[in-house]
Amino acid sequence: MNSYSNESLTPKARIVLYWMDLAGVAVFAISGALAAMQARLDLFGVLVLAAITAIGGGTLRDMLLGRHPIFWMRDTRYIKVIALTALLTTLATQLASGWGQVLQTGNGALLIADTLGLALFALCGAEIAEEAGKPRLVVVLLGTITASGGGVLRDLMTGQVPLLLRRDIYASAAIGGISAYLLLRALGVPRQLAFFTGMLMVVALRLAALHYGWQLPAPQLSA
Repeated sequence: MNSYSNESLTPKARIVLYWMDLAGVAVFAISGALAAMQARLDLFGVLVLAAITAIGGGTLRDMLLGRHPIFWMRDTRYIKVIALTALLTTLATQLASGWGQVLQTGNGALLIADTLGLALFALCGAEIAEEAGKPRLVVVLLGTITASGGGVLRDLMTGQVPLLLRRDIYASAAIGGISAYLLLRALGVPRQLAFFTGMLMVVALRLAALHYGWQLPAPQLSA
């Protein structure tokens, strides 16, 4: 039995996890809405893509863990947060010329929003898997799926190769942050401190990779 398999979250920790999960949904909804506007989808398309990006990974996580009903069916706040965030993002983009400029020159807003969502979802997903008593390797995998699943669907629906399948440091950043979280937990570090340290690790790895152009090696077949 793993050292954390019978360890239940305190009420305070559950509240923190819940609000972090809502924050992750909002950030990924921004990412999905921005991607939809880049693809010139209509308002309905913006809402749909924001929702898929925000809850796609968590839905897959819950299905794999057998958590029913799925989290957003059990708590409609998630859908409300997605709709409100997508609409506000659309409004802000239309009213503030700076947002439009960023989108046209380098996708900076999309990348930053995606990085924050990646970190939040990776650690929230890992904690949910940890609470379910899953082995550490499964915790890493489910945290990574939670973080990247919605982004994969977003990219596929907008006709792009998913970030997960490119050479970018993306899923590997999530794996690094979750691994740091689990290592700190094994060393006896308090859960919340380990959580935020792991989240910062994901953000640092992802932003450093973007800034310095780090990429994973891409093996190629010889001619």
